[in-house]
Amino acid sequence: MPLYCDVALPVPLDQVFTYAVNGVVPVVGARVLAPFSGQRLMGVAVRVHDDAPPDGVGIKPLQQVLDDAALLPDELMELARWIAAYYVAPLGEVLRGMLPLSAEVKRHFVYRIAEAGRKVLYDGAAKGASRRSRLSAEDQNCEYAVLNYLEDGEAAKMSALRSATGANKALLEGMVRKKWLVREAVAEERDARRLEKIAVLVETKQEGAEAVGRRLPKLNENQLAVMAELAAVGGRMRVRDLRMTLERVGIPDSTLGTLVKRGLIAMEETAEEFHFGGVSAEGKKHAHEHTLNEAQTEALATIATAIAKDGFAPHLLYGVTGSGKTAVYFAAMRRALDAGKSALLMVPEIGLTPAMTGQLVAAFGDEVALLHSQLTPDERAEQWHRIRRGDARVVVGTRSAVFAPMVKLGLVIVDEEHDGSYKQEETPRYHGRDVAVMRAKLNEAVVVLGSATPSLESWANADKGRYVRVEMRSRVADRPLPAVELVDMRAEFRETGQEQLFSRRLIEETQATLERGEQAIILLNRRGYSFVVMCRSCGEKVECENCAISMTYHKPVTGDVAQPGQRLECHYCGFRRGVPKTCPKCGSEHLYFLGAGSQQGEERLQELFPGARIGRMDRDTVRGRADMERLLARLHAGEINLLVGTQMIAKGHDIHGVTFVGVVGADFALGLPDFRAAERVFQLLTQVSGRAGRGELPGKVLVQTYHQDHYAIQFVAKHDYPGFVAKELNYRRWMHYPPFAVLANVVVQSERLEEATGWSSVLGKWFQQTHLDKVRVLGPAAAPIVRLKRIYRYHFVLKAEQRQALGGVLRAMLRFAEAQNIPRRNLVVDVDAVHLM
Repeated sequence: MPLYCDVALPVPLDQVFTYAVNGVVPVVGARVLAPFSGQRLMGVAVRVHDDAPPDGVGIKPLQQVLDDAALLPDELMELARWIAAYYVAPLGEVLRGMLPLSAEVKRHFVYRIAEAGRKVLYDGAAKGASRRSRLSAEDQNCEYAVLNYLEDGEAAKMSALRSATGANKALLEGMVRKKWLVREAVAEERDARRLEKIAVLVETKQEGAEAVGRRLPKLNENQLAVMAELAAVGGRMRVRDLRMTLERVGIPDSTLGTLVKRGLIAMEETAEEFHFGGVSAEGKKHAHEHTLNEAQTEALATIATAIAKDGFAPHLLYGVTGSGKTAVYFAAMRRALDAGKSALLMVPEIGLTPAMTGQLVAAFGDEVALLHSQLTPDERAEQWHRIRRGDARVVVGTRSAVFAPMVKLGLVIVDEEHDGSYKQEETPRYHGRDVAVMRAKLNEAVVVLGSATPSLESWANADKGRYVRVEMRSRVADRPLPAVELVDMRAEFRETGQEQLFSRRLIEETQATLERGEQAIILLNRRGYSFVVMCRSCGEKVECENCAISMTYHKPVTGDVAQPGQRLECHYCGFRRGVPKTCPKCGSEHLYFLGAGSQQGEERLQELFPGARIGRMDRDTVRGRADMERLLARLHAGEINLLVGTQMIAKGHDIHGVTFVGVVGADFALGLPDFRAAERVFQLLTQVSGRAGRGELPGKVLVQTYHQDHYAIQFVAKHDYPGFVAKELNYRRWMHYPPFAVLANVVVQSERLEEATGWSSVLGKWFQQTHLDKVRVLGPAAAPIVRLKRIYRYHFVLKAEQRQALGGVLRAMLRFAEAQNIPRRNLVVDVDAVHLM
């Protein structure tokens, strides 16, 4: 039997930890509980062996093995190792992201008596010590009672100590500070199955209320009513539904309890049904749209041929907006299932899952599973186990769904593969699209990356022959792409003499659209009312106290309990404050609100079009999946005919009644210091333009711009993605940016400014003194947002032609940082960074 086990723990350290096997030997890929730094952490076994540690190294035993078999199959363990190496991330944090099973491990704190506390207790000095403190007599006695309760050395939860001694959290923490007690974090298994209670009529299923009453004359009127309600529905009913019914008719809940005690009603537990949401008429509407046109049929044939060959085959599906890529996805998934394989569909935003899930459930029924972060922990665990058992062969989800433990994975589809939401912005900072390609490679599966505006990296891979490019250049039913009109806002200002949010042409086109009984969308890609509050006297901007960023003004919304009152809000850390009456710096009363967000856009549209039925889609109005489902349902039903919002409205929504799209202020991003600025603006404008004219009526797009002559804007107007790509790739080649180079962003961060600058200087000197022939280092420099959530940030940008060279330098840098006592948690390594903030 192996004596030792290496465990990957979810801590920011680039190593695994060795423990002694204590009884049960875990298999590789199983979860274990292990002691670490005074805590019990859940980790994953990555190796079992007999290699004894060096002399003098103490090895602690594992505390518990949670799984009899490996939860992560070999290909997912291999994928985890690849992610850790590629993204220079701790293996334990990678594996934690792969296992969304936090609901199955219960975490809490326990208290144990320390040597100092035992000495106080044994010396009989507790009361004397307490008298010298400021504690009340009651608390002094309580302290002694706690020490006495823990005297046997066993740990106890706070709830047990409170019940036995009356101690509260403040008193216990005070004893920890005095080192009388030790507080330990504990993790233990819990049953995460979602169960619901069913009320069952006992031996009276076919009897009516009168028959029950004759046989049991002691039942009162309320009890008879409960029995009759159950009999009317066949003798079985969910307890929560039954209680709601009884509450409506005024029958107390105790009546049900009495009938259970008398044995007339039994309680059973059954697995709670999972509600996907979004499985509505919208899903059924698309479920049977399987007739493919010529371009779709050719695309499907290429993908289906690859599925039949049982090997790794990456494809880039380039299809203009409205070309019917989703229909191709569904048909390809059907081919995979018919071949005895499973299929994964990834989408960039949770907001896209309701409609997509609705269509999938209508097409594939009970074989569909859903994975994303807004499910409850219990729901995620339930869906994960369904997938692992093979009960669900079709999975839809956001980037973390790439880790779904699918059986016989044969097809991976990444919809809107260009979207930046696929990049994880916390450790491990993986890119869901690239991990999907590697997952397919390890599983010998087909992967399809789909988009109307593919990322330049994917397009370049297709140019080099690494991906098979499949193109669909026309819309379904040969519907025309919307006409795009540009409005030069510089000329608008010269002609009107005023700075207006909406141009005259946009107002005219919107009015005409509404008068025709059609729907319109206005993109205003900023949240809130005004995004800068500035003092006219001294020029000071009101910034967040946690972040070096201007706070956004939000106007009060009538009836919005969750967001009451006017406020300033930081959209990075969430800090809020009231709106100052005077400048915090100079005391002037002349505060000026600059810039317009989606909230101001909605208010202005209500003034311009009082008869319109206006909706708003942004992070303030859509706080969860239910909000998104309700908003989209109203839009599809025609209850909303004018929608204003941020980039959320540009992503994948298929609303056939929309014939006009207006774009306001989206080109400001062209001025940002980001080499991807032009690509992002082109993608956003093309995607939102694609919302128009998807039905029988033609569409029109109007783009307000201050950069009418910029090549990104010009190519958008011509719907010329290949033309844009050719020009943009030339710039990238000249400047040695991706896809012609590999890039990493290294952020040095600390809550203390002197630490952040000092560590940056130390690393900067190391980069200068180390001969890096194949890697270019820019920095150190203050990050674009130098203070974020009270943390000061400085960064380096590393560029190289070869990924191997870049990875080697990053790992050498981390070894040097460890030798210099720079904590690993204070270094952020972002390989293939999407944002250089």
